[in-house]
Amino acid sequence: MLSDIEISNQFKPQPIQEIAAKLGLREDLIELYGKYKAKVDPTLCRKDWGCSHQGKLILVSSMTPTPAGEGKTTVSIGLAQGIQKLKKSVALALREPSLGPIMGIKGGATGGGYSQVVPMEDINLHFTGDLHAITSSHNLLAAMIDNHIHQGNSLNIDPRTITWNRVIDMNDRALRKVVVGLGGRTMGIPRETGFDITASSEVMAALCLSTGLEDLKAKINNILIGFTRDRNPVFAKDLKAAGAMTALLKEAIKPNLVQTLEGVPALIHGGPFANIAQGTNSILATSLALKTAEYVVTEAGFGFDLGAEKFFDIVSRTGNLNPNGVVLVATVRALKLHGGKKLSQLKQPDAEAVKKGLPNLQKHVENIHKFNLPAVIAINRFNSDSDEEIEVIKNFCSQCHFPVITTEVWAKGGEGAVELAEEITKIVDTSKQKYKPLYNLDDSVENKIFTVASEIYGSVKIDYTKRAKRDLRKIKKLGYEKLPVCIAKTQKSLSDNPKLLGRPKDFISTVQNIIIASGAGFIIPITGNIMRMPGLPSTPAANNIDIDNIGNISGLF
Repeated sequence: MLSDIEISNQFKPQPIQEIAAKLGLREDLIELYGKYKAKVDPTLCRKDWGCSHQGKLILVSSMTPTPAGEGKTTVSIGLAQGIQKLKKSVALALREPSLGPIMGIKGGATGGGYSQVVPMEDINLHFTGDLHAITSSHNLLAAMIDNHIHQGNSLNIDPRTITWNRVIDMNDRALRKVVVGLGGRTMGIPRETGFDITASSEVMAALCLSTGLEDLKAKINNILIGFTRDRNPVFAKDLKAAGAMTALLKEAIKPNLVQTLEGVPALIHGGPFANIAQGTNSILATSLALKTAEYVVTEAGFGFDLGAEKFFDIVSRTGNLNPNGVVLVATVRALKLHGGKKLSQLKQPDAEAVKKGLPNLQKHVENIHKFNLPAVIAINRFNSDSDEEIEVIKNFCSQCHFPVITTEVWAKGGEGAVELAEEITKIVDTSKQKYKPLYNLDDSVENKIFTVASEIYGSVKIDYTKRAKRDLRKIKKLGYEKLPVCIAKTQKSLSDNPKLLGRPKDFISTVQNIIIASGAGFIIPITGNIMRMPGLPSTPAANNIDIDNIGNISGLF
């Protein structure tokens, strides 16, 4: 069996100018990064240049995933290719990969098999430098904070209250907790801090929720970095950092245009994680796709309870988006995991375990309807899946009146998703349902947290630690009560306990503390043990990646 990178190398991409033309973008509206990549300035897309579509927006999400993921990106790409096979105008809007997971456990992050975006090596390894620009912008603020304190601290910042860590686009557990400023009086003021992964940076979140440079600079100005010794808030604007930080993002704010193996235009931009941020690509990329294509396929990170809920309650609100339908990815292996099988047993046929895992799938479908949207369940079929196991899922969906389609997008590309494409396009074209958020922004912070936790996760109660209660008082004092909530929790369970698989009931969610992301425009209640800096596994994916003496890369999934 060919690897993803071997399959990718079999195809010769079309010149990026031809891909841009499919979206009505003339050559003078794109900025070339070689032959097969380009930047697009979304402010250039005007109605008189042909960018006048009001596309239908389809969100791809999934049931609670296994550690290896359930193939949402692959299904998203395959679905878009399937829609193209129906002779319809279509574009993808996806997140950029982070080097951390690529070198860690997942390998590549550009789809798989015959449903990939290309050039996959470039996209996975540095791409157009967006994540590095975000890293630099973020770390400039960190450097200016420490320099301000070293140079006399005229703002009277209390170093113990600084919440702005540094970031790096790599999994490196040794950097989670560090001490800076060691080495004497000329080296700065010693203090404890740490590193997060770039994908969890508030600069990343702000960029992906921005409508342009002016909006981005305003968001950066409003980033809260700590407090004075008199307990007054200190923002990036107080350090006069926003201008330079935004200047570093001048190119990064422009969406990237690439293509799938079958020549579908793909706007890939931004990469916030869904367990700590909003988990979807930029509003700019999605909005540009909607103006230039009849159908737009986008994806939300992790399961529906994390990425999709945040897409509807944060991203769609902020970007004035109107999603039209959902494709929920289900897999036999995820159902077996939630049915009690161990990770090492997931390739062994077990229809009974699939049955036991169905309540998890059912809960996610129920959650979709709470946003008043139609949905199709896509079974992402793997080679190890038996016909009996697939039939268990189909029978369940039939009894519950859920539309269900089996896809084989890894093995067959767009051809493996034509039936899914026919079903979801028919649904979004004919449905009269209008998307609605889950909660009102005028609700109290406590009510918003409880609404998400009870309606989406299934919690019966919210417990707040003493620290979280202090954070609630701080939020009210600073006037941030009307911000949406971006709950950070494990992706491994509907609950905040990764060990509670299936569809847990009668559990209590505990809010440990609440982070104010005033620049991005949301608050982050932390539940469970959330790592903002992952570590590498015992056998990192990096062990298998290599390059020969003429530049051919191998082992990248």
